[in-house]
Amino acid sequence: MIKSSKCMAALAALSLLAAFSGCGKKASMQPDPMAKVACDESFENILEQEINVYEYIYPKEDVLAYYLPENACIDSIMAMQGVKCAVTTRPLTEKEVSFLRSNKKIVNQKKIAVDALAIIVNPENPVEILSKKEIAEILSGEVSRWDQVEPCKLGAIDVIFDHQGSSTVKFMRDSILNGKAFGPNVSAVKTNPDVFKAVAENKNAMGVIGVSWVSSDMQGREKSVDELAQAVEKSDTTQLDFNSEVKVLKIRGNDVVAAYKPYQAYIFDGSYPLYRSVYMISTAPGGTITHRFFSFVTGFQGQKLIQMTGILPATVRPRMVALE
Repeated sequence: MIKSSKCMAALAALSLLAAFSGCGKKASMQPDPMAKVACDESFENILEQEINVYEYIYPKEDVLAYYLPENACIDSIMAMQGVKCAVTTRPLTEKEVSFLRSNKKIVNQKKIAVDALAIIVNPENPVEILSKKEIAEILSGEVSRWDQVEPCKLGAIDVIFDHQGSSTVKFMRDSILNGKAFGPNVSAVKTNPDVFKAVAENKNAMGVIGVSWVSSDMQGREKSVDELAQAVEKSDTTQLDFNSEVKVLKIRGNDVVAAYKPYQAYIFDGSYPLYRSVYMISTAPGGTITHRFFSFVTGFQGQKLIQMTGILPATVRPRMVALE
């Protein structure tokens, strides 16, 4: 079981959603005065860029986001109250779609991106490559020290996740450990920036984090909203690299010789093995702000913004970078 410094309470999160479902940024009698989106916490910085640019382009429209565990995002859509849009790592099931349609809800869901999970370590860690098998051994506690991976002077491996209810934890448990329990060396903090900070400050730490959190500039030097709004109108691409405060490891699939970092081209062709799809779900009718925001994110401008965060957009060609 993952130790956590924060007790995640999904019920509390849903209570928060219910509390906000009847209010908004502006007093209005309109049926859709703003778009309310429940977003998996792993994609917070991606959705924030989408919202900022959308509101910049359409200043009279407002989008309010709730960043929650994935199950709470699905529950908020199924509750059929204030939230009519969600960003998750899975689409609704046929049963869930049938339930919503039986309640006269329109259901639109679309794959918007392919996210990669980066394995990050402190820059002073000499390890450069891990295989999926080695990651599984570390997560299970079978391998508990860095000198078991590579001769070095580092000690016990501290594996850091964002929090125990996250989709990142679920992915690694299901896809890497095949449902088995994590070892005692695995712990959780609160947020993805906390994972980044813990690894940057701890020589023995290994973090598991969405690639957008390490490819975007964590020190506040990112583009302004005005620059982003102009960039999404262009079809050019730019060089992308990772934040130098941590080291992003190359990952090798099972029975594969070559190892890869989570660059978009390697996510695109499947060479990088730790990836998952991202979906956007909407139950809002046409003509509403929620529907227009869904169309924006799934359209060219929103997809270009996703491309600029480092993960792979669903419909825009991957950025070509100078690969190692």
